[in-house]
Parts: sequence; C-alpha cells; structure tokens
Amino acid sequence: MGKITIAIDGYSSTGKSTLAKRLASALNYVYVDTGAMYRAVTLFALNNKYVGTNEDIPSLIKQLPNINLKFVPNKTLGLSEMYLNDENVERQIRTMEVSDHVSKVATIEEVRHMLVAMQQQMGEEKGIVMDGRDIGTVVFPNAELKIFMTASPETRATRRYKELLERGEEVTFDEVLKNVQKRDRIDSTREMSPLKKAEDAIEFDNSDMGLEEQFERIYNYSLRVINKNN
Repeated sequence: MGKITIAIDGYSSTGKSTLAKRLASALNYVYVDTGAMYRAVTLFALNNKYVGTNEDIPSLIKQLPNINLKFVPNKTLGLSEMYLNDENVERQIRTMEVSDHVSKVATIEEVRHMLVAMQQQMGEEKGIVMDGRDIGTVVFPNAELKIFMTASPETRATRRYKELLERGEEVTFDEVLKNVQKRDRIDSTREMSPLKKAEDAIEFDNSDMGLEEQFERIYNYSLRVINKNN
C-alpha cells in the first residue's frame, strides 16, 4: 500500500507530539517532532548565551552550520530522542527555560530556512508523520492529510503544568499559562511562517477529548485518506 505524508500543526501543548507518535507507530510511519528541532537550536543558543539576558542573534546565525541535529532511536523507550551535536538533549529541551525562548528563536529567518530544508529532506519518500507549526503550510503544502490541533489556553496550560511537575520542575500554573499565551501570540504573529490553519486542514479541537478518543478519530480518518490515495 502506498504511503502518504501526514502534517499535524497546532498550538503549543495541544498534544500534537503524543498523537503524532502514536499515529506513526500504528501506521508504521516515520515520526518527526519538529518542535524538538527548534528546541534544540534554542538550547544551543541558551548554552552559548546567544539568547536570554545578553542577546546575540548574529553570532547564533553564524554558528548554525556547526549545529548538528539528529533523532536517535531509543529501543528501550520505543521512540527517537533528539541529539544536539551527538549529545542526548531530550530532557534539557523540555524545560521552561527553553519554552520561554523557543518561539523567539523560531522567528529567526535563517533558523527556519535551515530546519525546513532538513524537514523536507526527511519527508522525501513519504510515509511520515510530522508535527509542528508550519508543516501543512510551508514544509509540506501538498501533504495528503493535514490536521490542525487546538484547545483552550487554560486546557493546554493545565496539561503542560502537570507534565512539568511530573518532571520535577518548580513552576506555578500562572507561569505556565502566561508562557502558553505568549507563545500563541509570537507563533501566530511572526512575519515568517506564522502559525495558521492550512485551507485544506481538518481542525481538531481536543479540549474535551481524552487521548484514546483523539487517537481513534485521527487514526480512522488517516486510514480513509490512505485508502483513497491508493
């Protein structure tokens, strides 16, 4: 059976990655978390003090050729983890500090050009599920299936807050909610590749849905699209 490209876009903390991982596994497709790629570049920028208190975007741009990103399968966990210059940074890129700066780093034109080129190369042979902010509009505008995920800011902040607490981070709900709202604003208003629903994307509001219901709906719809394209 021929394979298709599945593009999943949407706001932060809508569960895009969780759904995309499970969908890719069920379809035996490749999963790519583009958010992890932007987070890894942000971590690199923070570690080298190119963003944060002392901002130095020109130096970050000069260093982009020295950033090596790759997803390495973790057989124990059954998923791939992000490596930055041969170091596993999966845990570091999920912190609030990275979350506070990732949207700004993602507005840098040179960063987006570099990562979009990487992402398009990954999907040349199809059979891929990729999630992010501009997958259906910029990376794969011709994807056979496009999904745009959304949920209320409060719902998304609650999910993110619980996730951070489970990881041992000391944060307040208000801090997380403000971060979610800030990222929404930056992602939706940036000049280059803003977050927006592709015209042919299916809008999927999961504010009141559990993980199982979300997966079953998207999985069944994916099968219909795959069969239609064969």
